[in-house]
Amino acid sequence: PNDADTHKNLSFSLLNSGRLKEGFEEYEWRFKISNSLIKNRNFSKPLWDGKKSLKGKKILLWSEQGIGDTINWCSLLSYVNSQVDHCILECPEKLVPLLTRSFPEVEIKSECMGFDKESFDFHIPMGSLYKHFFLKFSKEYKPYNFLIPDPHRVKFWKERLKSLGNGPYVGISWKSSEMSPNRLPNYASISEWSPILTLSDITFINLQYQDFMDDLNNIKNKLGVMVHNFNDLDHFNNLDDVVALCAALDVIVSIKNIVPTISAGVGTLTKLANWRQSPWNNVLLNPLSPSVNIFERDTWEPWRNIFRLIAAEILEIRDSSRLNAQN
Repeated sequence: PNDADTHKNLSFSLLNSGRLKEGFEEYEWRFKISNSLIKNRNFSKPLWDGKKSLKGKKILLWSEQGIGDTINWCSLLSYVNSQVDHCILECPEKLVPLLTRSFPEVEIKSECMGFDKESFDFHIPMGSLYKHFFLKFSKEYKPYNFLIPDPHRVKFWKERLKSLGNGPYVGISWKSSEMSPNRLPNYASISEWSPILTLSDITFINLQYQDFMDDLNNIKNKLGVMVHNFNDLDHFNNLDDVVALCAALDVIVSIKNIVPTISAGVGTLTKLANWRQSPWNNVLLNPLSPSVNIFERDTWEPWRNIFRLIAAEILEIRDSSRLNAQN
């Protein structure tokens, strides 16, 4: 009963089965895990308990986990801001330009920059937003296009995509930056992507952000398919430009990593290949946008089955775009 890891795992099981209120409560145990990368914060101002009125109050939201989770949870940001007098978000520095543009009504601060950390009434970690706001938010708001890309960069990327050939332009991402053994069932080998990658008259774009050159060479040598990579784009650090590129694409196909959270935020049609039994397959960690279609694979199934389904839908998009062009 006092083991924090067990409670966190229980939270995922509860969320996966739709018992949201209980699952969100159990997720609060994440800060008590001794070897966790999630670190709690101490402020002189109180943690908001979900009960005290926020009317006329200032609240600090602070990013506790990775970039992808922070972006995903920002889908609630406008709703939270509507409940308070003033909202401050402290986040990783490379997210500041994007989030400042996307949420001009929210004060966006970098974790690296000093500011008066007592200039608020309450604080709350971003991973606890769902506990207090999700049930009301899900009834009142549709988190569609909550990220605003730089329009000049979107135009730049659309023109650059056209220089590669005809669309549809399909971005792909197939693994995480951390490929530890317990994570591997979430990701498909590049050979299992062949139902999609062998589609004709599709221009494929790399959205993988680390350790991708060997995979791109394998795709080219074994499948005879060119996946275009923009060598001058720093996929890992220049997130603002990655967001603009995602907005310029027609479709994005990805496993569970940061890419579908970005494409969900900008509203690009996204096909998410997901492991059904994954502990991370729940409402807290899945993108919420209606632009995301989730295809689920059971543990005992090959990935190829859902990639065939995704390939069929991309073919429909390709044929529809051709017909529209003719008309």
